[in-house]
Amino acid sequence: MKKILPILLIALLIFNVASCEKDDICVDGDTPLLVIGFFDIDDPDEHKRVPSIRIKVIDNNQVLSDLEAFKFTDRSNSPDSLSVPLQINANSTRFELITDSAEDADTGEETGNIDTLTINYSTREAFISRACGFVINYDDVNASLTSDDSNWIQDITIVQQTVENSNNIHVKIFY
Repeated sequence: MKKILPILLIALLIFNVASCEKDDICVDGDTPLLVIGFFDIDDPDEHKRVPSIRIKVIDNNQVLSDLEAFKFTDRSNSPDSLSVPLQINANSTRFELITDSAEDADTGEETGNIDTLTINYSTREAFISRACGFVINYDDVNASLTSDDSNWIQDITIVQQTVENSNNIHVKIFY
């Protein structure tokens, strides 16, 4: 019995080492961003850049810009689509999309045309791997625009109601 016990312990140790995953490195573990594409209202198939765009997340008053994930510079002409984060601990995220954004030199207030866009959704956890853990995906995505006298956004179309990656446009904005 004394001779068998060390052999069993060594076998158990070897089994534990062999069962570990190699290189627990997370490659695909990011919660996807919502991709918004901008299109010409007169030619719906034509992408259109928004002049001097600024996007703010209303709930935390954060301006989205210059961060690698968002891939655009604040108050620059937009690319034909932008990726924006949705809140993972809520069922909606509100954005101010500002065209012709500028700051009044005297008051410091925004002088551009501000439209408020609300994105509603439900969240769903998705297991990626042991290294990455869980990410949040978004289902039942819909959008609404707060109407005012000077909306620059004229129409919104949901292209994909599920956000599981940031590779395709999910929401089309026409202006």
